[in-house]
Amino acid sequence: MRRTFAVGDTHGCRHLLEELFARISPDPQQDTIVILGDFINRGPDSRGTIDLLLQFRERYRNFIVLRGNHEQMLLDYLAGLNRDFFLLVGGRETLTSYGVDPSAEADPDTWLPAEHRALLTDLPTLYENEHGIYVHAGLQPGVHLSQQSTEWLLWVRDEFIKSLYDFGKPVVFGHTPFADPLLTANKIGIDTGAVYGGSLSCLILPDFKFVSVSAAGRRWWPRS
Repeated sequence: MRRTFAVGDTHGCRHLLEELFARISPDPQQDTIVILGDFINRGPDSRGTIDLLLQFRERYRNFIVLRGNHEQMLLDYLAGLNRDFFLLVGGRETLTSYGVDPSAEADPDTWLPAEHRALLTDLPTLYENEHGIYVHAGLQPGVHLSQQSTEWLLWVRDEFIKSLYDFGKPVVFGHTPFADPLLTANKIGIDTGAVYGGSLSCLILPDFKFVSVSAAGRRWWPRS
């Protein structure tokens, strides 16, 4: 049986992502893996996390990496936009992982590997298969998947979470951290605060099984 493994927000915690994959062991040819975005910023090793995702993409046939708001902020930073905001919300830690002084105006072409830039610039914001709909932040009720706005896909919180709208399949999302996965009739939230000292979680469908690895209380970013 084909399964889908959806992985919540890693935020630069490469070691937790490695440990999680060692536990879940997806089938490289049959299973689908969906990374729900926000794999950079705030944590200790954003560069190493991207390196690991690139390795996984070579290993697993069906490996989907979605864009989160933090990946979008890095893309904006690379384009010269909202640079102070990026640094404020965890970008300093990302630049440091690349050996870049956050206070300097370093040319990204000198520090960002081409394969990292290629990954970041080619991230979809939405994925759907027979098991569910996968997105970083959420969906706008009553709007077709093809018409969803980037603002909702990457940034929404309560307006989506509190909605009772049925999209026809479970909507699996990250972005908003919970102490434990949020499981409702129409949505499943699996950001369990890895970078805040919580855990990194994976949802396996259609089993509706959760596998998590604990950060053991080690907190890299203050929980807001």
